[in-house]
Amino acid sequence: MLKQYQIKNYNFRLIFYVTALTIIGISVIGSAQKSVQNKQIFGLVLSLFVMTVVSLIDYSFILRFNWLIYAFNIGLLSLITLHLFGGSGGGAVRWISIAGFRFQPSELSKVLLILFFAWFFGKYQEKINTLPVILFSGVLIFVPWYMIEDQPDLSTSIVIAVIFIALLFLAGLSYKIIAGVLAVLIPAGTLFIYLILQPDQKILDNYQWRRIMAWLQPDKYATDAYQQQNSIMAIGSGQLWGKGLNNDTAFSVKNGNYIPEPQTDFIFAVAGEELGFVGSLIILVLLLLIVIECILVGRKAKDLPGKLICGGVAAWIGFQTFVNICVVTGLMPNTGLPLPFVSYGLTSLVSLFIGIGLVLNVGLQPLKYRMEGF
Repeated sequence: MLKQYQIKNYNFRLIFYVTALTIIGISVIGSAQKSVQNKQIFGLVLSLFVMTVVSLIDYSFILRFNWLIYAFNIGLLSLITLHLFGGSGGGAVRWISIAGFRFQPSELSKVLLILFFAWFFGKYQEKINTLPVILFSGVLIFVPWYMIEDQPDLSTSIVIAVIFIALLFLAGLSYKIIAGVLAVLIPAGTLFIYLILQPDQKILDNYQWRRIMAWLQPDKYATDAYQQQNSIMAIGSGQLWGKGLNNDTAFSVKNGNYIPEPQTDFIFAVAGEELGFVGSLIILVLLLLIVIECILVGRKAKDLPGKLICGGVAAWIGFQTFVNICVVTGLMPNTGLPLPFVSYGLTSLVSLFIGIGLVLNVGLQPLKYRMEGF
């Protein structure tokens, strides 16, 4: 379970990136909603501890519990599906609340599914392009995906789908299969978009449909579009250097309470207004460096499961960042996805640091170790 690792292989650079980014996030969260800042500080301390422990446990040992990991994930999601210990928010039931403590299983589900499918695709690497393996993996991902989408949590279910597709691609899925799937999905996607834009559509929930229409026609659906429009205004008003954290200017979009729950999904709007273009750029560069570092570690992994763990974490952070930034800048409809390491949320933060801990462990066991017999 524990090995004698060499300190030179411990990726302190990656630890610096995630810690620095989280500290910036804590500062912005404190400006957006002072009452939750201490909770996020506690979340960072807890996350660093969990990350360190995970980073020292051989990921190959963890993957031995593959089906237990999958069953544990389904069990947690079932507590939400069956409305046991569930907590609601915004019309959705996504949290488990016990004795005043609550967490969101769908966030932890991301890292659990990365672990499971890293093992699964590693085991069936030679048969990855066969129909039975593709269908079986499709069934395995559909169960948790549906349970998350049914909460409803469409945004997280999309992230889960993207992570799965990325893992399948990295596992060696044939380009012929990819081309064939795209040939079907592109026209099907076009038809899907056409159908959901109809006023009498029954595919999406009403709130999901209104978010899309508010993005396309903000003047007509102003009640649903105000959050994104105010976010764009806030980011633009920050200009180069921003208005400063915890400012009391009357011309602040945040101070005027024009962005509801600014500490969560729209935290980048607060960062844009108070830290300006320079501060926003630092956040984006740190996120990019984290993704790049995960990819670089994955390239040196000793086996396919290690490569898939790193690739899955990179896809998770990269895609979620891309969607969040597109939402707060008005390039995509509002989805409700947090900005990794920056948005408030202890479950999200701890889950992300668990993912980073796994990447660190992969980095502690580079390919040359296996070749040299370590």
